[in-house]
Amino acid sequence: MKFVLRYPLVAGTLLALLAVLALVAAGQEGIARVAASAYALAVAAYLAIGMARRLASGQFGIDILAVTAIVSTVLVGEYIASMIIVLMLAGGTALEDYAAGRAKGELTALLERVPQTAHRERDVSGTTPAAGTHTAGTYTVGTHTAGTQKDGQHEDVAATDVEIGDILLVKPGEVVPLDGVLLSGSGTFDESSLTGESLPVERTAGDGLMSGSLNGETAVRMRVTARVEDSQYSRIVALVKEAAESKAPMVRLADRYAVPFTALAYVLGAVGWIISGSPERFAEVLVVATPCPLLIAAPVAFLGGMSRAARSGVIVKYAGVLEQLSRIKTAAFDKTGTLTYGRPSLVRIRTAGPLSEDEVLQLAASAEQYSSHVLAASVMDAARSRALPFASATEATEFATHGVRARFDGRDVVVGKPGFVAEWGSAVAEADLASGELAIYVGEGGEFVGSLVMSDPIRKETRRTLGELKALGVGRTVMLTGDALATARHIAEEAGITDVRAECLPPDKVEAVKSLPDRPVMMVGDGVNDAPVLAVADVGIAMGARGSTAAGESADVVIILDDLSKVATAVRVGRRTVQVALQSIWIGIGLSVALMLAAAAGYVPAVAGALTQELVDLATILNALRALSPGHHGPGSMVRVGDGARRAPLLG
Repeated sequence: MKFVLRYPLVAGTLLALLAVLALVAAGQEGIARVAASAYALAVAAYLAIGMARRLASGQFGIDILAVTAIVSTVLVGEYIASMIIVLMLAGGTALEDYAAGRAKGELTALLERVPQTAHRERDVSGTTPAAGTHTAGTYTVGTHTAGTQKDGQHEDVAATDVEIGDILLVKPGEVVPLDGVLLSGSGTFDESSLTGESLPVERTAGDGLMSGSLNGETAVRMRVTARVEDSQYSRIVALVKEAAESKAPMVRLADRYAVPFTALAYVLGAVGWIISGSPERFAEVLVVATPCPLLIAAPVAFLGGMSRAARSGVIVKYAGVLEQLSRIKTAAFDKTGTLTYGRPSLVRIRTAGPLSEDEVLQLAASAEQYSSHVLAASVMDAARSRALPFASATEATEFATHGVRARFDGRDVVVGKPGFVAEWGSAVAEADLASGELAIYVGEGGEFVGSLVMSDPIRKETRRTLGELKALGVGRTVMLTGDALATARHIAEEAGITDVRAECLPPDKVEAVKSLPDRPVMMVGDGVNDAPVLAVADVGIAMGARGSTAAGESADVVIILDDLSKVATAVRVGRRTVQVALQSIWIGIGLSVALMLAAAAGYVPAVAGALTQELVDLATILNALRALSPGHHGPGSMVRVGDGARRAPLLG
């Protein structure tokens, strides 16, 4: 019954075909002919309506062959063949649906693991129990043996109702529902669905826990640090859901071959009719020219490619993006957080006034807490390492790519680039920087008070990634950054990039990408100020592991791991997906043309041709599903093997 409800045309056609065969066996061939012909023509009329609508909108498909094949077989009296053609078309849709489900299995597997509930700890005594001292039923919490759980000490609540600061119990084998900090002494977690790392990782008290990771054999306690909508796993799931629901490319890849394939079928059918003098020959040719292989191949291959990308930690939002990725000629990169780790460390503090080093750092950190720039977190971390408290501002404004201005107790503090700080006070003395260093300048009350010298090293995988992109046909690489030219050039030299555009504002990056001649162009970035250029690029790729929400929303591809090499993976998957899709289409065309030639010569009767075409459908789909596999990797590439559904979503 479930099959009947899901595929009514398949079920109806099977019943109609059985009824027709029963009538023939009972000697009622005339009734069988009329019934089969009427049913087949009704289906042809239904297909013709859809075809007419597509033609009216300017889309020429190859559905016309299916309609012509049904009508021609009815006209020449091959009513059994017409029924089989209808069954083949209906079965092709069902087969495509099954193959599509198989192709996007990696995407749906991740969605099915979304935690719906959390075990929230009740504050029975009015105070929060110390880490590692709380018991939980017969479970072992952290490294401590649990006693008997008191009734009401935990409550199961919806994950969406959990607030920041709540303490949760995560039982053995459960998925961590929200981002947080481990309170128990230690724990083991499987993070393969997030990072692609197949080995469990050890976490100790105070370490961060990512939602979506799988707890090991010991129950643990954690304190929530982000609501469910802001947690890492929820962001990934939202992206995957969008990808899973996306359609195949707007213009079906197979439609490019629709006109010549249709014309060839009609020509071969007409030649067979003329040579044989029999109109049956025309119908026999059209039977084996039905378009199922071409209609099915591309969508299945693209869904398989999206699933393969997700398994590697790369979420492709729309199927059509894979086709763009396969043709990328230019790659543009942001610097901080993309080509570099984006976690600069404080090297030294230079003062320029009465304030001490700690006072300069404290002012900078207090202002930077209101900034979304990737350097802000490093400044605040440096202040925390010295146990410096942050002041609260009465007013704060961030100026994208320039800096931030905040007011504390009536005094203005500005932090950012030298020119920006100079606009709000006296002249700035620029720091002497070594290669790879950058400086953040600080002003207070209209006076320049000092600078923070920091260093952000290049990612270890940067040169290898650029080399892989070059091998994949990306002939040009560009750096677009808001940083100073000297710092940008140093990183570019290490990475092997010769085209450097430094001190760029967001509009400058947009114009630079628009002006690049070798297209398509992909842009890789991670910050809020990268959102406009990611949106305007032919393909925008966001480093989403630590990047901003704005960048992820503007991008076409989101890399959920902190690994630049996944950019090359995205291009590689795009190239393989399109390659498999084209191979599948040509397999369908080749087999269909061979069958058409045989039918035109009189070697393939109509009924046999209709049945043979089902084998062509199967061969095409099986080949299209090859997009799920990684294919051939070049030298130095690494293949990671998973062990089943638990590791299926995002093996890297």
